[in-house]
Amino acid sequence: MASDQVLHVVIGDDPPGRLDKALARDLPEEAGLSRVRLARLIAEGAVSRDGAPLTAPAARVVAGDRIAIALPEAEAPEAHRPEAIPLAIVHEDAAIIVIDKPVGMVVHPAPGAPGGTLVNALLHHCGESLSGIGGVRRPGIVHRIDKDTSGLLVVAKTDAAHHALAAQFAAHTAGRVYQALVHGVPDPADPRLRGLRGVTVEAGGTIVVTTGLDRHPTDRQRQAVTFAGGRVAVTRLRATETFGTPPTLALVECRLETGRTHQIRVHMSYLGHPLVGDQTYGGRRRAAARSLGAEAAAAVDAFPRQALHAGTLSFVHPLSGAAMSFSTPLPADMAGLLGILRR
Repeated sequence: MASDQVLHVVIGDDPPGRLDKALARDLPEEAGLSRVRLARLIAEGAVSRDGAPLTAPAARVVAGDRIAIALPEAEAPEAHRPEAIPLAIVHEDAAIIVIDKPVGMVVHPAPGAPGGTLVNALLHHCGESLSGIGGVRRPGIVHRIDKDTSGLLVVAKTDAAHHALAAQFAAHTAGRVYQALVHGVPDPADPRLRGLRGVTVEAGGTIVVTTGLDRHPTDRQRQAVTFAGGRVAVTRLRATETFGTPPTLALVECRLETGRTHQIRVHMSYLGHPLVGDQTYGGRRRAAARSLGAEAAAAVDAFPRQALHAGTLSFVHPLSGAAMSFSTPLPADMAGLLGILRR
């Protein structure tokens, strides 16, 4: 097997009996190899003892065994090309990079967006610092943000970081807080809201929406609330500021327990409070000029995208175990609209 690096590991005292578990214990963290990647390397014959390949994860090992792991050079991704696209980097180290994604940027290449994506930009920016996700030199995407939503994303640069972050998002231990400008005011005392299936109110007035989400039965580009199947989706929300006399718009803080496709947009629409500018889930909802004033109402109706921003992201660093939290201010278009409303 062609390789540009060989890791040498000496099995320590009282090892687990299995090769894969012993390596997972004794490999240094900086090696950046997850258990999944280790299992693949064993199956490919890249792991040996005294020159003899060990191809079974359950192979017996003892203290003092000298194990060699031949690491093939990470392959370049076939379909994705590096592109010199500016990035707003909030944090970067050897394992992760945190990006403040702008409005209009797609996260991952797809048939409709083969270039100009966050992945293309990261391939250019990170270059050789990407050690390979599953043997391919690419950034490890563990969560996404819609093209027309702005805000924070964490991306893994190593295989081990990718698996550790993915586990946090799967277990719902990573924290994500969004700001959304919505029509109407979600009121925890509203009997209509309290009567909706899947809606509860916590102490302190936080509204909790718990539903299933699945593809819309007639429009495959949309998601829809369901109570029979789908994937469980939980959003906690509260209004932090209202606009108009009487109030007809609200700035809402949404905390995600899960991170399903279009989750906040679908849940807010289900509550009867769709996001300003959301052409997919907001219908033809227009701002109330009598409440807001003609200038502000016109600005709301002209807002060209869903008014949604991923402002806060928290997680545990996949290598150091340190708690990390990042925040980013509203982008210029949302901040400008709020400025008009506050006047």
